[in-house]
Amino acid sequence: MSYWMQRELTIPAVRRGFHLVTRPILQAIPELAEIEVGLLHVFIQHTSASLTINENADPDVRVDFETAMNHAVPESLPYVHTLEGPDDMPAHVKASMMGSSVSVPVRDGRLNVGTWQGIYLCEHRDRASSRHLVLTLQGKRSDT
Repeated sequence: MSYWMQRELTIPAVRRGFHLVTRPILQAIPELAEIEVGLLHVFIQHTSASLTINENADPDVRVDFETAMNHAVPESLPYVHTLEGPDDMPAHVKASMMGSSVSVPVRDGRLNVGTWQGIYLCEHRDRASSRHLVLTLQGKRSDT
């Protein structure tokens, strides 16, 4: 039987950087265990933070992501949009580059990701507020 579910999840404010959010996402959607095959779509309702999937084991990856993004999109460029501070426009650019959503396949009640993959909240502001995610789960429920 086809199944659709949507829920919103608030992630408390975090410091600038790359933060694994796979666990709180999974905790917010226990219905995932009932899905035989499907898709989880995660969307962030903000323009200065983003989502991505990448390695979830070595914390150095998170540091290197932040370093690379700051190099690619420096705050020292002559931005016109500066009313919300020097980190705001670079945050918008980084968020557009990285994306506002991820889609993850679901199989046998679990996210069907690689062994070392996790979902990241990419916080691009120095002082951000909480972030809101929309979780949409669709798929075929197990016969059990």
